[in-house]
Amino acid sequence: MRVSVIGCGHLGIPHAAAMAELGHEVIGVDVDRAKVDRLNAGECPIYEAGLPELLAGHTASGRLRFTTDIAEAAEFADLHFVGVGTPIDADGRSYDTGQVFGAVRQLAPHLKRACTIVGKSTVTVGTTLKVTELAHRLAPAAELVEVVWNPEFLREGHAVEDTLRPDRLIAGVTSAEGEKAIRAVYAGILDAGVPLFVCDPQTAELAKGAANTYLGLKISFINGIADMCDAAGADISKIVDILGIDPRIGAAGMRPGIGYGGGCLPKDIRAFTASARQLGADRAAALLLAAEHINDSRTEIAMALITGALGRRPLKGSRVTVLGAAFKPGTNDVRESPALALAQALEQAGAVVTVHDPQAVPTAVLRNPELDYTDDLSAALDGADLAVLATEWPEYRQANPQDLVDLPTTPVLVDCRTTLDPDPWRAAGWTVHQIGRPGK
Repeated sequence: MRVSVIGCGHLGIPHAAAMAELGHEVIGVDVDRAKVDRLNAGECPIYEAGLPELLAGHTASGRLRFTTDIAEAAEFADLHFVGVGTPIDADGRSYDTGQVFGAVRQLAPHLKRACTIVGKSTVTVGTTLKVTELAHRLAPAAELVEVVWNPEFLREGHAVEDTLRPDRLIAGVTSAEGEKAIRAVYAGILDAGVPLFVCDPQTAELAKGAANTYLGLKISFINGIADMCDAAGADISKIVDILGIDPRIGAAGMRPGIGYGGGCLPKDIRAFTASARQLGADRAAALLLAAEHINDSRTEIAMALITGALGRRPLKGSRVTVLGAAFKPGTNDVRESPALALAQALEQAGAVVTVHDPQAVPTAVLRNPELDYTDDLSAALDGADLAVLATEWPEYRQANPQDLVDLPTTPVLVDCRTTLDPDPWRAAGWTVHQIGRPGK
C-alpha cells in the first residue's frame, strides 16, 4: 500500500520506518524542515533501538521518504496515519488535540478520492466522531474518506519491536471499509498471529488510556508498598517476588523506584482521570487520583532516602552524580523525567550535581541547562560523595565498580530504581542504600 505518516516524532518516525519494513511505500510528513532533511538523509533524530538501521536502509532504498508538503502526501497515499502529539491541555487534566484537528484540517482539502485516515494519537473519547465530521466536511471526497482509530501501545526504547511485533492491534471502526483498510495495512502482522480487536471508536479511544493508567496504578501501588517496607524494615524485592508469582498479578512493571515519567503515562493518567470525572465515574477518578499523588511524591521520598544515606554529611556542597537523565532506559526522551526532577531537586538543595546518561545528555541539556552533564561514567563518579541511580540503564547494572574510579573517600550509592546488585559496589568501597530495602 501507499501510506503516509503525519507527524514525525517518537511515534511517527518508528511507525513510518516499520511500515516500510512491512513492504509499504511510505511518505512521512512534518512541519520541521530541518528534521525532514535529516530524515531524508537517513539520520535519526531520536534514539530507539534498531531504528537508525531501519531508517537508513529504507530511505536509501526509496521505500521511505519525508516531506513538509501535506498535499504531496494526500496525492501519494491511500491510507494516512495521524501520529501528531496530544500534550496535556492548559487545564493540566485533558488532552490538547489541536495538532490532531490541525493535521486533519490541512490534509482533508487535498483528499479527492476514497482513502482512510487512521488516528494513532492518544485522544479523549469522542474525538474520532469529531475528526470524521471535520474530514467529511472539508474533503472533496467527502464521505468516501473513512476514519479509524488505531491507538498505539508502544514502549519507548522498544518502539520498532512493538510496531512490527505487537501483542495486539485495535481498530475503532464505523464501517466494513475501515476494517478492510486496517486489515490490509497490517496484513503482515496479522498473518503472524497477532490478534486484532475490532470495536467502536469510543472503545478504542478508552482502551489506550485504560492500558497506560493501569500501568501507572501498578507502579504507584508497588511504590506505596516500598514506602511501607522502608517504615517497617521489610524487603520490597521479596514482596515483589511473592506477589509476582501469582498469575493474577504478575511481577512485570512492579519495580519500586522514583515513579513513572515520559511523554505518555503522566498525561494519559491525568487525562483518563479527567475522563472518569466527565463520565460521572467519581469512584474511578478517586482511585486514579491516588495513583497520581503517590507518583508525584517520589522525588520527595528519594530526597529523604538520600539525606538519610548521607548521615551527618550535609547535602549542601556534596558532590552528587545522578546516573540517568532519560525517563527510562532505551530512549533519549527526557519529558517528565523523574531522574531530571530528582537532579533538579538535589541542585536546588545545594548539592554540586553532575548528570550522566548513555544517550540522553543532548536532550537533557536542552531541558535542564543549569545542570552539569557528562557521558563518561568514570569521570562522572570521580570524586563523588554520592551517586544516585535514577534511570535503570543496563550500562549501570553491567558496570564493574572496581574498574570505574579510585576512591579517595567512602562514597554512598543510592539505588532509586532497586535494580543493582549491591555486593560488587560494596566490595569496591561504596555504602549502598536501596528504596524499600532498608539496611540491606
